[in-house]
Amino acid sequence: MAEQMHFKLLSGDVIPMVGFGTWTVTGSSVTPIIDHALAAGYRLFDTATMYGNEAELGRAFKELLPKHNLERKDIFIATKLYPDDHGENAAKAINESLKLLDCEYIDLYLIHWPGVYGVSPKSPENARLRDISWQKMTEAVKKGLVKNIGVSNYNVKQLKQLLQNDHGIKPVVNQVERHPHCRQKEILELCNKEEICLQAYMPLGGTGNKDLLENAKVKKIADKLGKRPAQVLLRWNLQQNVAVIPKSSSKEHIFNNFDLNFILPDEDMEVLNTFPQTKYDWDPDSIA
Repeated sequence: MAEQMHFKLLSGDVIPMVGFGTWTVTGSSVTPIIDHALAAGYRLFDTATMYGNEAELGRAFKELLPKHNLERKDIFIATKLYPDDHGENAAKAINESLKLLDCEYIDLYLIHWPGVYGVSPKSPENARLRDISWQKMTEAVKKGLVKNIGVSNYNVKQLKQLLQNDHGIKPVVNQVERHPHCRQKEILELCNKEEICLQAYMPLGGTGNKDLLENAKVKKIADKLGKRPAQVLLRWNLQQNVAVIPKSSSKEHIFNNFDLNFILPDEDMEVLNTFPQTKYDWDPDSIA
């Protein structure tokens, strides 16, 4: 089993630097995929209300943790607020996630998106409602329902706005799209300054997108080091102290994506840092 790396959060808790993403992991595939992930060594599992798989994951953990000689406290479960549930509904949404996951607490609860579905992207109502969401999340921490709170898809402006009015609890994580085609230098610098864990989703470029995995420069580095392109891309983030949450349904890829105990030489990091920039997913710059 590969060595597990951790990031110490502002709360004092530690979060694994390599987690397992569960977007599109649904139905009868959930239990065997989570079984492989636990066997490979993953202990952080990332889901969201939007993914529609919280109940299936809850059932899988109940079945599989004893098989792997683990208890609930040995894994770190992260889930997220649906953009429909901003504002007063956030408290109810947290309770619903707890019920579906069938556990007493959530390790990390994130605002999934700074915007509110049904509200114009440029409306100040977005900022007002996400502020209420954050208040409800801080209350959930005080009640012991959630251990840590953070955000996802926040840009520099939105994160600074939250830090100026955090209702007593700073965000411990900001989960954003990040890979060599989307380096997000400014948000990385801000998170480093504020001791917030920057966590990369789509670290391989996203489902079905082979732009990075089949990139000639990535493949050349991988061949030189005797690694897979995916391992090179994940290691690129880790060497910048950025956590990663790759996802896969293939047992071989699940194990390979966790086996990251090697170093990318400086010259290879520099090559990856010169890639042209493009965003494949949500762009929070559209939200006021």
